[in-house]
Amino acid sequence: MGRRFLVALGSAVLALSLAACSGEGAGSGGDKSGDKPADLTIGVSMPTQTSERWIADGNAVKQKLEAKGYKVELQYAGDDIPTQSQQVDQMITQGADVLVIAAIDGTALNSQLQAAADAKIPVISYDRLIRGSKNVDFYVSFDNYKVGVAQATSLLVGLGLQNKDGSKGTAKGPFNIELFAGSLDDNNTQYFFGGAMDTLKPFVDAGTLRVKSGQTKIEQVAILRWQQETAQKRMEDLLTSSYNDGTKVDGVLSPYDGISRGIITALQNAGYGSASKKIPVVTGQDAEIASIKLINDGVQNSTVFKDTRLLAEQAVNAAEAFLQKKQPQANDTKTYNNGVKVVPAYLLPIATVYKDDIKATLIDSGYWTAEEVAAGQAKK
Repeated sequence: MGRRFLVALGSAVLALSLAACSGEGAGSGGDKSGDKPADLTIGVSMPTQTSERWIADGNAVKQKLEAKGYKVELQYAGDDIPTQSQQVDQMITQGADVLVIAAIDGTALNSQLQAAADAKIPVISYDRLIRGSKNVDFYVSFDNYKVGVAQATSLLVGLGLQNKDGSKGTAKGPFNIELFAGSLDDNNTQYFFGGAMDTLKPFVDAGTLRVKSGQTKIEQVAILRWQQETAQKRMEDLLTSSYNDGTKVDGVLSPYDGISRGIITALQNAGYGSASKKIPVVTGQDAEIASIKLINDGVQNSTVFKDTRLLAEQAVNAAEAFLQKKQPQANDTKTYNNGVKVVPAYLLPIATVYKDDIKATLIDSGYWTAEEVAAGQAKK
């Protein structure tokens, strides 16, 4: 993992006091534009290793920075907020020159961000917008509202209400659907759910789609920490409480592949997937290899692919710009208000992946191999 962090005082106070004495380093706000990459350190804080997506993100950022000669301190927080807070504190204490942070809770790092600002360390919010602080300098992500639109659209396509080209489908309905959302402490959850519900609302209002449980508010459908097991339990409860009269679930809006797999497990345990009770249309996000196999096998309907290689590249571009005392290139300066300021952002495109898109979108691009898709497991 690289050199060990100094924890003499265990907080950002040390970094500030050292800077005040020496007049150099991260705490001084000195111009780093003339420094060699080997003399600069980027701290990278990722939320968890329980999702292959975040492992891929962390590795991609680290590899791309190291390929340019920078030192990288990559830490995973195990989905534990105090752990992430401590790790970021230590990065500041050690004198990181830039921080790249994918927050577990978008509102839980205010004191760390203030310490970074006092030490003049730029902060790049990675995919999950950090909220409630003026000390967020840049945001790299995807168009998260469009992710929700894409998820809802793939649900409509799977049900036959709409064709892939956007034209009206031949199915009439009504269809029974259930809704899931991500973790409420992740700012992206609001965008995903907002985009999805704006897309589904006309069909719900017309009675073509029916949420049989009646649970349509984000607070009712959110899954804390995006946990697969929590999603499975909620789906089991929905089946018991709302589908014990012989009616069937036709579709499920799922915001993330791990949640999708939990939903599918609950459905299969209840007898879905048989010839007489086909598996409902289930959406997803992140193109995780286990879910790509499910899509390839005709179990999961679709996923939204967000190419983490491109996201990592933009994080590296932003970090280099800050180190050169430049402002990173933004393509959105209006959308992402974190409650204190509008954070300049660079947003990347997304792609919906159905079964017939796997080869062109994922295999041919080198994201997954055909062997990995067949096995449903990434090579070590």
